[in-house]
Amino acid sequence: MNEQKATGQASVERMKTVKAAWDKAPSGPKKEASMKHYQAAETAHKASKEDDCIKSCDAATKALL
Repeated sequence: MNEQKATGQASVERMKTVKAAWDKAPSGPKKEASMKHYQAAETAHKASKEDDCIKSCDAATKALL
Protein backbone atom coordinates (compact mmCIF):
# COMPACT_ATOMS: atom_id res chain seq x y z
CA MET A 1 0.00 0.00 0.00
CA ASN A 2 2.81 2.42 0.80
CA GLU A 3 4.36 1.74 -2.61
CA GLN A 4 1.06 2.60 -4.33
CA LYS A 5 0.77 5.79 -2.29
CA ALA A 6 4.36 6.74 -3.11
CA THR A 7 3.74 6.15 -6.81
CA GLY A 8 0.61 8.29 -6.61
CA GLN A 9 2.55 11.08 -4.97
CA ALA A 10 5.26 10.83 -7.61
CA SER A 11 2.71 11.20 -10.39
CA VAL A 12 1.12 14.20 -8.65
CA GLU A 13 4.52 15.87 -8.38
CA ARG A 14 5.26 15.14 -12.02
CA MET A 15 1.88 16.59 -13.01
CA LYS A 16 2.66 19.76 -11.06
CA THR A 17 6.01 20.08 -12.83
CA VAL A 18 4.45 19.55 -16.26
CA LYS A 19 1.67 22.06 -15.52
CA ALA A 20 4.22 24.66 -14.42
CA ALA A 21 6.20 24.18 -17.64
CA TRP A 22 2.98 24.34 -19.66
CA ASP A 23 1.97 27.59 -17.96
CA LYS A 24 5.31 29.17 -18.95
CA ALA A 25 5.24 27.91 -22.55
CA PRO A 26 4.26 30.27 -25.38
CA SER A 27 0.94 29.68 -27.13
CA GLY A 28 1.03 27.49 -30.18
CA PRO A 29 0.68 23.94 -31.47
CA LYS A 30 3.27 22.52 -29.07
CA LYS A 31 1.39 23.90 -26.09
CA GLU A 32 -1.91 22.54 -27.43
CA ALA A 33 -0.41 19.08 -27.97
CA SER A 34 1.08 19.16 -24.49
CA MET A 35 -2.29 20.02 -22.97
CA LYS A 36 -3.90 16.96 -24.58
CA HIS A 37 -1.26 14.74 -22.97
CA TYR A 38 -1.67 16.54 -19.65
CA GLN A 39 -5.44 15.97 -19.75
CA ALA A 40 -4.79 12.28 -20.46
CA ALA A 41 -2.51 12.24 -17.40
CA GLU A 42 -5.29 13.74 -15.26
CA THR A 43 -7.74 11.12 -16.49
CA ALA A 44 -5.26 8.30 -15.82
CA HIS A 45 -4.54 9.66 -12.35
CA LYS A 46 -8.24 9.82 -11.47
CA ALA A 47 -8.57 6.20 -12.63
CA SER A 48 -5.58 5.21 -10.44
CA LYS A 49 -3.55 4.24 -13.51
CA GLU A 50 -0.32 5.76 -12.29
CA ASP A 51 1.90 4.21 -14.98
CA ASP A 52 -0.31 5.71 -17.69
CA CYS A 53 -0.29 9.03 -15.83
CA ILE A 54 3.50 9.15 -15.80
CA LYS A 55 3.70 8.16 -19.48
CA SER A 56 1.26 10.96 -20.37
CA CYS A 57 3.28 13.44 -18.30
CA ASP A 58 6.41 12.42 -20.18
CA ALA A 59 4.59 12.85 -23.50
CA ALA A 60 3.36 16.28 -22.40
CA THR A 61 6.91 17.33 -21.57
CA LYS A 62 8.25 16.06 -24.92
CA ALA A 63 5.47 17.92 -26.76
CA LEU A 64 6.72 21.20 -25.31
CA LEU A 65 10.29 20.67 -26.55
